[in-house]
Amino acid sequence: MRIPMSWLREYVRVDATTEEIAARLSVSTCEVERISRRGVPGDLSLFRVGKVLEAGKHPNADRLQLTRVDVGEAEPYQIVCGAWNFGAGATVAVALPGATLPNGLTLERRELRGQMSEGMILAEDEVELGTDHDGIMLLDGALAAGTPLADVLPLVEEVLEVETTPNRPDLLSIYGIAREVAALFGGELVDWPGTEPAREGDERVEIAIDDYDGCPRYVGRLFRGVQVGPSPVWMRARISAAGMRPISNVVDVTNYVMLALGNPLHAFDYDTLAGPRIVVRRAGAGEQLRTLDGQLRNLDRRDLLIADAERGIAIAGIMGGEETEVTDATTNVLLEAANFEPVSLLHTSERIALRTEGSNRWEKGVDPYLAEHAARLATQLLVELSGARWVGAADVHAELPARPVVELRPARVDALIGIDVREARQAEILERIGFERRKGTVVVPTWRARDVTREIDLVEEIARFALDEVPFTLPVRRELHGRLSHEQRVRRIVEDVLVGCGLSEAYTPSLVASDPDPQALQLPLPLSSEHSVLRTTLLPSLIAAADRNREVGNVDVALFEIARVYRPSGEQLPDESWHVAGVVEGGYAEAKGVVDALLGALKIELRFERGADPLLHPGKTATVAGGVVGEVHPAVARGWSAFELELAALAAAMPERVLYEDVITFPSVLQDLAFLVDEEVSAADLMDEMRAAAGAELRDVQVFDEYRGAQTGAGKRSLAFRVAFGSPERTLTDEDAAVLRTRIVDALRERFSAELRA
Repeated sequence: MRIPMSWLREYVRVDATTEEIAARLSVSTCEVERISRRGVPGDLSLFRVGKVLEAGKHPNADRLQLTRVDVGEAEPYQIVCGAWNFGAGATVAVALPGATLPNGLTLERRELRGQMSEGMILAEDEVELGTDHDGIMLLDGALAAGTPLADVLPLVEEVLEVETTPNRPDLLSIYGIAREVAALFGGELVDWPGTEPAREGDERVEIAIDDYDGCPRYVGRLFRGVQVGPSPVWMRARISAAGMRPISNVVDVTNYVMLALGNPLHAFDYDTLAGPRIVVRRAGAGEQLRTLDGQLRNLDRRDLLIADAERGIAIAGIMGGEETEVTDATTNVLLEAANFEPVSLLHTSERIALRTEGSNRWEKGVDPYLAEHAARLATQLLVELSGARWVGAADVHAELPARPVVELRPARVDALIGIDVREARQAEILERIGFERRKGTVVVPTWRARDVTREIDLVEEIARFALDEVPFTLPVRRELHGRLSHEQRVRRIVEDVLVGCGLSEAYTPSLVASDPDPQALQLPLPLSSEHSVLRTTLLPSLIAAADRNREVGNVDVALFEIARVYRPSGEQLPDESWHVAGVVEGGYAEAKGVVDALLGALKIELRFERGADPLLHPGKTATVAGGVVGEVHPAVARGWSAFELELAALAAAMPERVLYEDVITFPSVLQDLAFLVDEEVSAADLMDEMRAAAGAELRDVQVFDEYRGAQTGAGKRSLAFRVAFGSPERTLTDEDAAVLRTRIVDALRERFSAELRA
């Protein structure tokens, strides 16, 4: 939520700076993400209220006006203006020569089509008070010429951008934040804004609530003689600064009150209703409603509707209907200030995939007592800004919930917080935020009735105002319990090895746009199409991240990620498992080298076999313990090799302890053996058979060459191995090695029809 500081300070009188307010709110109330500043950067005295004395067509330009404007000085200023929505007698906003606009332009006296122009008559977007550039701003005619414009409009605005927690709907309003600021700094909180104007009629407003569980309260007010038009500049500026778009005076009033107090409102064109009766009911089977966004919504019996005598006119708390929208032709308005139950409204919002500023507040639980305050402020503004006559009202409700009463033990507060907070101070803190102390109990204000229901909740309220008194000390650790599990140790080793290999750790989202597995789980209501599927593999996201790094000019890109993947289980929840994946520049050998180092550090025996993966090159992919390694398929991305391994498989293959074997007392006998075999025979199978034939005296065997050509023949290849024969008891002779070599040759010939080439 965006909180314009000029608006906030209208509700709370406090000497603290914006930075001090942001700092205290961040500690005790809600997260302040940033302070943004907008508006005029220079000398504010050069911005003034002006009275247009003369206005006529520029003698040398059909599209320009030549004006003379009184700005409170001895002589009026001559200003050339391109807007035609004003004339002589208008009260306007003027920037004088030397003034600097928010876009960095500094105004000068300059000649335009042969006439001197001394300054600028301003549109609202030129001083960041809104987005309108169709004409200049027209101000209240009662303002005197020369009045500093900063006294009339927020030319400089600081805006707090805050993130509130779901249990604090009272903070989704300017007044709610003002209440917190007043409590934090001991400032003066003004009374609820809004003054009830005199009612000019007593017309009947008939409200029928069929479902009090869904709608505990409905306030309806009828206005006649409404003149729909633009809102005054000050209101448009505030609504824009708060992050919403001004529309018209009637609609802007409903949005303004929602932002100010936190209770969403809605305005209906009264003349479009079928009869004077409003009914709050559940939708009928097969009922439909075209909402203000032009979409035809299919409703069901769980959806709460606002209806007239014949059909639904709004989805309660979410969006109004198109047929009853307030337009420029509207003259009579029915104002809704209601209260809706949050859970069923949330279900409707999710089911029809429609969220609005109003539904965001309702689904968190709005105080039912707030509707009266919202109706009063909206009534005042509608009468003042649209010339409306308030002629009818109704307030229909069930028994509104009583204020909760919670027991509070002062000693318990000190015990839980850990510092001494005197009983009198506890009472003072609670009273400043609207709580009332009564003989060992506390009466909770209505706007906190949903989330403060237990003694511990009251303790938390006191604690958050005393956090700055808690000393910065580390706790004393007298005992140490627990240790890393085997899987956790494996994960840390993997991280260390991959960083040592030159890879950088990346974090990518678990929700993706698509997945290689067609059975991957789809979210029923994704936030966006880019985050709609739970991924079953890390590689697509990691490859995309590597590509982005390359596109921005990074070199030697090598990334890895350790994260969960989510595979369909056939049940409601997926199977979650930890994977590690890596992407490096180059071919198969580069990725295999990283995997070799990783498996070597984990003391896992290396065994690579021909494999396949939809993301990897079919002829350059191998399976290895717990995963795959290979070159990325050129149809996916070019110039990368990658691997993905399952951590649980690595943890299972890694020995719990490593036993020492003598490797240096007696030297090994090294020999190179090349065999001619069929194409489908894998090197891993040959190596397994060699170990079985030679036994423990075959200390090591590695593939170092592969050859295909005319000498091998079709369907054949030559694989060359470097073998090391050795014994922990003696140095083997050439004759001993020859015996072992013969065993290997005979075994491979018998099982694979392999021929010894060299």
